[in-house]
Amino acid sequence: MIEKINIKQKFSLFSDYWNPKVIGALNGQEVRIAKIKGEFIWHSHKNEDELFLVIKGRLLMKLRDKDLWLEEGDIVIIPKGVEHMPVAPEEVHILMFEPATTRSRGDDAEEKIM
Repeated sequence: MIEKINIKQKFSLFSDYWNPKVIGALNGQEVRIAKIKGEFIWHSHKNEDELFLVIKGRLLMKLRDKDLWLEEGDIVIIPKGVEHMPVAPEEVHILMFEPATTRSRGDDAEEKIM
């Protein structure tokens, strides 16, 4: 059954940081949302590209060769194999498109399946 998804309502359902929630799926990709604050870890994904959309707040995406500041409504696509580290000085709400097999902490880190 086709239903609409209200992103603001979905964000209101949780308060934890760095723990993406799956809100939809299409063509082997998951649509994930997360609240983030502070620094994540440097990581990369060998086989998957990632798309980040800033819904609320301001996100710094650190890359090995430059830093990108993302404002509300901005998107960045991180190609597979590129090391990156998201940093959120204040709480940020993000939406991500990535393959369902993508591990949030990269290929080399242990993590629980969400």
